[in-house]
Amino acid sequence: MHNPLKQIDTKEVELPDTIYVRDIETKVFQSIVVQCLLRMDGIALVEGTLIDSLFGREPAERISGISVEQDQKNHSISVKLEVNVAYGVCIPEKADEIHTKVTEELSRLTGLHVSLVHVVFKNMITKTALEEAVSNDPKAASYSEEF
Repeated sequence: MHNPLKQIDTKEVELPDTIYVRDIETKVFQSIVVQCLLRMDGIALVEGTLIDSLFGREPAERISGISVEQDQKNHSISVKLEVNVAYGVCIPEKADEIHTKVTEELSRLTGLHVSLVHVVFKNMITKTALEEAVSNDPKAASYSEEF
């Protein structure tokens, strides 16, 4: 039997390079940011609406105010955060802390470059209200328990 493959020089056949693809869903980035923000004093997460509660959405789905955009070409991400800040907290210093910690965590855990961290302070709340929100909020506790 005649085998046509024996006549082909193996140097003529070049295999294409293997392409490795890594996709990270937006929820992963949001979860990393939430965990980072929960460890900071003087801020609280902006939460979902009454409709979210009525539909019985999971705590992770009720957190709002964190949007992430990925740039596949440049292997980078940009993040927009909306948080509430406690009265008496220096906003520029808190913004710098948020920028630094969120950038470090996202870069460390995903290996991607963080091109933008946009922090929007949505509301000012009293420290008492902040403490109550953090200690009595089952959503924040249950969100942390998911990890």
